[in-house]
Amino acid sequence: MKKQIFEGFADESYVKAELPSGLQIFIMEKPQFSSNYAIFGTKYGSIDTKFSKNGEEEICVPEGIAHYLEHKLFESEDGDAFSKYAKTGASANAFTSFDRTCYLFSCSDNFYENLDILLKFVQSPYFTPETVQKEQGIIGQEIRMYDDNPGWCVMFNLLKAMYHTHPVKIDIAGTVESIAQIDAPLLYKCYETFYNPSNMFICLVGNFDTDTALKQIKKSIIDRESVEIIRGEFDEPDNIVQNYVEQKLAVNTPMFCFGYKQKIASPYRRLKSKICVNLLLEIICGDASPLYARLMNEGLINDDFDSEYFAGNGYAAVIFEGESKDPKRVAELIKEEISRLRVEGIDKKLFSAVKCGMYGNMVRRFNSVEALCMQLCECAISEYGLFDELKQLKAVSYDDVLKRLDVFSDQNAVLSVINPQEEC
Repeated sequence: MKKQIFEGFADESYVKAELPSGLQIFIMEKPQFSSNYAIFGTKYGSIDTKFSKNGEEEICVPEGIAHYLEHKLFESEDGDAFSKYAKTGASANAFTSFDRTCYLFSCSDNFYENLDILLKFVQSPYFTPETVQKEQGIIGQEIRMYDDNPGWCVMFNLLKAMYHTHPVKIDIAGTVESIAQIDAPLLYKCYETFYNPSNMFICLVGNFDTDTALKQIKKSIIDRESVEIIRGEFDEPDNIVQNYVEQKLAVNTPMFCFGYKQKIASPYRRLKSKICVNLLLEIICGDASPLYARLMNEGLINDDFDSEYFAGNGYAAVIFEGESKDPKRVAELIKEEISRLRVEGIDKKLFSAVKCGMYGNMVRRFNSVEALCMQLCECAISEYGLFDELKQLKAVSYDDVLKRLDVFSDQNAVLSVINPQEEC
């Protein structure tokens, strides 16, 4: 087993280990904490709809199959994992996103027993035609529920208006039609490809012993030959599909997502670029920005207003979202503020304050086992170290951030709005 220790600030450190199978393990002891958090994940998400394994012919799978597999994996011949966690007192969950599927638990006691449950059920797929068919009804109901969820719809309407072919525009759960194509052999095919230890990771944070946890993992991981996964490429144009999309649902106040699609030069943006864009978002519309004060004073936004840098394999966008009586006016003011910053530059006092604030937020993560575990998960996906963000943030200059204004192109701007339904 390969093993490295990484040290950061204030005596914080973590261990990164790798088994011969290729499984990566990230462990951070927090002996002063009473809680523990664990994630067993795979680099497999909703966008992996085309792939080949070990040089075999590329196959296309139904949209939503990664999420479907997540649901089915909790079942086994001797009962489901949730009932086992209920006996130990742990809180368990799972999620599928665009580029990953993660199974997790948190607990105060019985850590090693809970870890044993996690390691066993994720490695023990059990699919039958009967159980797979039963799940179609359950997930179909979930899909229909999200069809009426304004927050979900406003986001995916934005992505559909941005992306022509990339599967990031497809609902993570798929469609009722696509999941109807899923059967047990197809689930096993995806499991055998993406749930190979060489494509997986384990992240642990809390009050336990690192060596004991590593021995348990090493003993429990099934030794399987590594696989070579070639993920499908999507011929995604740089331009958007349309610049405005609107839908009416049961909301009291209009909801919006306003975003800028970016050109992708590589599968993932560099960490420095990500930090610069996040700093820029705070400068444009963060709590301390002039634009935020204006939007609030004019009653155009409320406390739900937020922004994010949304990026992954083959996609990237900057997104502003919230509620507003006039979403189009908010979008126009954001455009005007970006144009002003291009001409006048960034206020250096604001830049310094935002940078210090972001550094403080990063440091505060170390007070939460959940936040740290999620960040280690991000490290496993993006292949950078836990302390690298802090180092990069320190090194980022005023000019570095100013240059990132190039991510905002009005030609690639999209506004998605959910308006209230008209009363009968």
